[in-house]
Amino acid sequence: MTSRPSVLFSCVHNAGRSVAAAALLRHHGGDRVEVRSAGSQPGTEVNPVVARVLAERGLPVTDHTPTRLRHDLVEAADVVVTMSCGETCPYVPGTRYEDWPVDDPKDQDLDTVRRIVDDLDARVRALLAELVPPAAQDRPPRHG
Repeated sequence: MTSRPSVLFSCVHNAGRSVAAAALLRHHGGDRVEVRSAGSQPGTEVNPVVARVLAERGLPVTDHTPTRLRHDLVEAADVVVTMSCGETCPYVPGTRYEDWPVDDPKDQDLDTVRRIVDDLDARVRALLAELVPPAAQDRPPRHG
């Protein structure tokens, strides 16, 4: 792993869980971690309920366009996280793979999606604690 770990979140459509996880890790990790998200069959837009829940938390994803999962994205990642969606990522030796059992927000009501995002938030914080030494987390993120 490099001094600045890279994480790729992937779910099939790159429109809900992976987008939320990426937004949360960017928020909590700042420039201490590199974050990407993608999907094998990207949708056309972010799930509107997921976008609303993230916006409630001050994490707008209006600029996100679902992205196709490519081998180069996996190669660039230290950690690849899938979301129990049957997503298959290319295997790259030396890359850590995790599958998080997270409910699908598709067609769910607002309160259910809030619970899903809360679940992702806890998982993202735990991953960040593993990837970034605690002393580095105490420093404010550098911008610019």
